[in-house]
Amino acid sequence: MLKERPLKKDIPIVAGVDVGAATTKAVIRGEDNQLSFSVIPTGHSVTEAIESVFQSALAKTGHTIDDLKYIVSTGYGRRAVSFAHKAVSEIICHAAGVSAILPQARTIIDIGGQDSKVIGLDEGGHVSNFVMNDKCAAGTGRFLDVIAGVLNLKVDEIGSISLTSTDACVISSTCTIFAESEVVSLRAAGRSREDLLAGIHKAMAHRLAIMGKSIGYRKELVFTGGVAKNIGIKKALEEEIGLEILIPEEPQIMGALGAALLAEAELLKS
Repeated sequence: MLKERPLKKDIPIVAGVDVGAATTKAVIRGEDNQLSFSVIPTGHSVTEAIESVFQSALAKTGHTIDDLKYIVSTGYGRRAVSFAHKAVSEIICHAAGVSAILPQARTIIDIGGQDSKVIGLDEGGHVSNFVMNDKCAAGTGRFLDVIAGVLNLKVDEIGSISLTSTDACVISSTCTIFAESEVVSLRAAGRSREDLLAGIHKAMAHRLAIMGKSIGYRKELVFTGGVAKNIGIKKALEEEIGLEILIPEEPQIMGALGAALLAEAELLKS
């Protein structure tokens, strides 16, 4: 279980930062799993987000950035972390983070703001295979943002609302533009928001299930990323794939946590 605790002053500390399209996350880690973390919107400036997320996480520890002995960056903006000692693929970092929290994990579904991925893990928690969608908004957090906007809802409301559906709409397209058009038409025809959202979640889950078919879904199946907080998507994925899905206590920071763990491993090598 992840718990934020003050870090001891006399031990080397390390950090991982995950610079995503929607949010930037930092995890600062010390001895005995003591850690601090922060999640902020990436916004218009990646460099400002990186500085802000570190300052936010550091403020909880009493340390400064100069106290960090090793930093690993990950995510699409990992090269923008000028003070990182090493940049590592988000696939590897997500595997490391999830395996540390749930060592029994064998498959990861990660859905972020602009991409989605399915990662297969071997018995040691290392990446055995993966597939990724980073070319199309469908199946990502951005897709849900658009639909929430059409229905005049906040994105964090749509999961619970969808669970009240009694007759999910059939959404034939998972293309963001076409699905948005379908939702507008179905709403004009009198369909309820809950049935529309249930249909959107089912369509998204179906697309993701197909995307990860080449990897194969094995127990334990873990869901990470900001979209993992959407209970409607979790339910739709479980129904589509036929497996129970586990969600870490802090699903958004698995990449940053993995980066911090890899930073610690690099420090121990020296």
